[in-house]
Amino acid sequence: MKSLLRRAALMLPLALLTWTSLLPASALAALQPAEQSKIPKELRIGFQKSSVNLTLLKHRHALEQQLKGVKVTWFEFTAGPQMLEALSVGSIDFATTGEPPPIFAQAAGSNLVYVGAEPAKPAVSAILVKQDSVIKNLVDLKGKKIAFQKGSSAHYHVLRVVQQAGLQWSDITPVYLAPADARAAFERGSVDAWAIWDPYWAAIEQNTKPRVLVTGVGLVNNLSHYLSSRSFADQYPKLIQLLFEELTKSDTFVQKNRTEAIAIVAASTGLDKPTIAAFLERRPRSPVVYLTPNIIEEQQRVADNFYQQKLIPKSVNVKDATWTPPASVSTNKL
Repeated sequence: MKSLLRRAALMLPLALLTWTSLLPASALAALQPAEQSKIPKELRIGFQKSSVNLTLLKHRHALEQQLKGVKVTWFEFTAGPQMLEALSVGSIDFATTGEPPPIFAQAAGSNLVYVGAEPAKPAVSAILVKQDSVIKNLVDLKGKKIAFQKGSSAHYHVLRVVQQAGLQWSDITPVYLAPADARAAFERGSVDAWAIWDPYWAAIEQNTKPRVLVTGVGLVNNLSHYLSSRSFADQYPKLIQLLFEELTKSDTFVQKNRTEAIAIVAASTGLDKPTIAAFLERRPRSPVVYLTPNIIEEQQRVADNFYQQKLIPKSVNVKDATWTPPASVSTNKL
């Protein structure tokens, strides 16, 4: 447990250092007229309510301003698994999810690749129970129904809680529901607990005020991964770099202009400002970086845990689904 916390604490400084080495000028600005073919005619981006950097990027219109002649289209999804289904069939080009969705997708034979990540955010997820619930500690989850999105970060959170409690996966009854359906089931008492992430957690927290049984701190890292198809990443590496630059600028905006950022995210998600304020308070600084060995190793640990518990049909080698930018991008020789 202590080693998990140390890895989470070390990952953010490493990510910031990695990003700092990549930042002199826009990747797009380096393209000569003869290289304009390296930019697609259309860029289709998947995001969800928790995708703060993408939400701010969409609002800023930075891509539309820099990618002249490129149609930038945004698609909102309920959760990561649904988004990666769209990525796998070629309906979108670029997406972000938590740790488990790409593992489940890779186990199912998807051709997606990891292209980058944001640092750990262990505090943005929780397992909730009603205020009057008989569930007082983790062991009390034995025999209980727990709602969560299958293949999501919440799925791994539940697995880690079960393990922390000394239980077996068969000791609980998982109820696989998307966030909105899971909340409805939780509120009417059809399930005993709900594993969820922000801003869905912050939303119910502002209203019915459930009791937090446990957060992700000390149990899960909750990294956000950025994904694409290998063909898209190979063909447009400088576009990937441009996306990372602009996403990191979005994160800087969130840190320096919190009141305005709250208003923007609230308008985009349809959630109220107190909900978004609570969400952003739990969210640490989140620049976007290329993959590091530590990030890949941590993702492999998550994948191995799912396989050992027979929650995915086969083992996966995360490295097989990673993408390395060309030297002209990664060493900043644009």
